[in-house]
Amino acid sequence: MASSKGRKLPRLIITILICLVLIIGASSCGTDIAPQDSSGSSSGSPPVSDTDPIETGSSSPEVPSDTDTGNEVSPETPMESETETAQSPDPTPEIKLVPYDGVVEHLFFHEVIAFPEITFGGVEGQRGYDNYMVTVSEYTKILHSMHAKGFILVNLNDVWSEYTNENGVRRMKKNTLMLPEGKKPLVLSFDDINFYDYMINDGFMEKLIIGDDGEIWATGFDVSGKHITTQDYTVVTVLDKFVKEHPDFSLNGVKGCIALTGYQGILGYRTQADKNNTSEEFRLNRMQEAARVRPVIQKLKDTGWYFASHSYGHIDLNNASFNGMKNDADRWMDEVGSLIGPTTLFIYPFGSRLDGGDVNKTGPAFEYYHELGFRVFASVGYEPYSKIKSDICAVICDRMHSDGMTLRNERERYMKFYDAAEVFDPYRPAQYGKSW
Repeated sequence: MASSKGRKLPRLIITILICLVLIIGASSCGTDIAPQDSSGSSSGSPPVSDTDPIETGSSSPEVPSDTDTGNEVSPETPMESETETAQSPDPTPEIKLVPYDGVVEHLFFHEVIAFPEITFGGVEGQRGYDNYMVTVSEYTKILHSMHAKGFILVNLNDVWSEYTNENGVRRMKKNTLMLPEGKKPLVLSFDDINFYDYMINDGFMEKLIIGDDGEIWATGFDVSGKHITTQDYTVVTVLDKFVKEHPDFSLNGVKGCIALTGYQGILGYRTQADKNNTSEEFRLNRMQEAARVRPVIQKLKDTGWYFASHSYGHIDLNNASFNGMKNDADRWMDEVGSLIGPTTLFIYPFGSRLDGGDVNKTGPAFEYYHELGFRVFASVGYEPYSKIKSDICAVICDRMHSDGMTLRNERERYMKFYDAAEVFDPYRPAQYGKSW
């Protein structure tokens, strides 16, 4: 009996081994699809990228079956795993650009009032703030309104260009803009983004900085006196956030033109010289401030902002002497132009034109600014206006002002941008009244 069992045992083992071989072979040749994990990849296999196509087994003579439905799948139809991991998303529809040669609107602001409860709480200069500035709430509502009305931000430098005419003379011309169909071009400019000393404790931020995330932020003091870092309370950071959320409001990422004076530095950095203070400490501090502001300037340029001169001392150029104008211009070029780089844009302080009015006259002051490289000179008006000078390579134009005065008294004129009744901040002092 023992010898008989011994002979049967090897046969049994052999039979089992043969069965195992057959089972393994059948498993390796089967057409079952491996179960999918939540990422769409086969369990136990690395995920397949969109750039690595999944083989469908079309080279096999057998048609794979759909394990979920039991229906046959043609060789041209991708399996479920392929559909989930390799299918490309629908391409973004191409934006149609069309030529535009019409009016280019130009609206300007000063720095926004961050905390109107401070500004309109009885601070000195309250009436001036009410006249010339908007609150951050009004500014945000205005941006939403202009976006809803189909405006798109364009760069003032793209509106005009310099060329040589048939007589070999350099002149300016208006360019044909290529815009998304249905959009209306809008230039935004922002005056005095210097964060002057007198504004710091009156409900405004104090300077622009680069945050740990590499983006532009602002620092200042809130209503409790706490020092904060924020993106919610300056014309620059609010517009940055708005364009990020509404990219169709900007052509190629354009934001706006920052017009700078220089007598208390720029962007919140005290980069100005002082002939009455020649100490080494002052000189070193000024150098440090210049070093700190340069990366901020570069970041602004990299993210759609560009710069203009607003004179050095915010002087009335219509009434300034030639020497007074020249000294101011030279100082701006030395202390501000050296930091922001070349610009062809000049924004008139007070909207006051050179030489007693540059519309019909090109005097020595205008010619001097032209020698410094300025080509586009913007004043203030109530309607779009621009004129190419015939006797010199320059353009003069107007900008409409968005501020408390126009919110209170020019509602109808600004309806193409926004309705003052819908954006008016209730923090504004009631005693100054309004015409609507």
